Amino acid sequence: MFARGKTTLLPLVAVLSLPFVAGAALPEAADPAGLPELVRIEESTITYRLPGEYLVGRTATNAPLEKISLTRPFEIMRRQVTAGEYGRCVEAGGCLALDAPQDVDMPVVGVNWYDAAAYAAWFSRETGETWRLPTDREWSLAAGSRYRDDALTDIADAQDPSRRWIALYEAETARGAAVDPTPRPVGHFGSNEHGLLDMGGNVWEWTDSCYLRHRFDPVMDAESVVENCGIRIAQGSHRAYMTTFFRDPKAGACSVGIPPANLGIRLVRDEPGALQRLKTWIGL
Repeated sequence: MFARGKTTLLPLVAVLSLPFVAGAALPEAADPAGLPELVRIEESTITYRLPGEYLVGRTATNAPLEKISLTRPFEIMRRQVTAGEYGRCVEAGGCLALDAPQDVDMPVVGVNWYDAAAYAAWFSRETGETWRLPTDREWSLAAGSRYRDDALTDIADAQDPSRRWIALYEAETARGAAVDPTPRPVGHFGSNEHGLLDMGGNVWEWTDSCYLRHRFDPVMDAESVVENCGIRIAQGSHRAYMTTFFRDPKAGACSVGIPPANLGIRLVRDEPGALQRLKTWIGL
């Protein structure tokens, strides 16, 4: 019933120039409400490493790998939120001011998780729709081929902490050496197979996923999971665990090694809002 209704609405979407189509995006100018371009992710399958820290006893180990697929389509901003867009939230009293002026046409950087969540809440009020930060899983599925595995512990003997630390440091240093910290204009890093711009570039994006510590006790044959939402996941050219109130990623990284170059925002629009907007436009 729902799938049949969805199919009949697709021609209306094309006629009305909604800012999304399956797997691609239409120009922003086509949307009279001035909403950002959206990409509707319909299909995606990746090999995904579960987030968080995994311990067997007191020894760190790699998190499990899973092949995951999209179970339900979702809409995500084609590009990151710009400094000008964030500035409108500041002017309206919905967001805290940035620490320094930024080019209004560049992706906003220097925002902490609370700033990103406040922007999502303000934008939801402004548009009458529901906007939120993506989960780590959603971001990874949207990134597709731009998603990067963050496992490093295979390169050293996990039973030898000193060797493992040195190997981790060397690998992280090599990985971070190629990252230019200077923010780049929208589209600088190109698009992925879904049409999303700058996924995995040098502006990491806040997600809504909390840090998890998994511990398996081989003596008791018991597993425990502790959630810490004072630390959230930021996604970019690698996964990073960041303290929520830090705007400067160099000061707030909780993972070993090179921190993100910059912290920015990209939002997901929940489907109920999109459907309600369509119904409003066609008078239902």
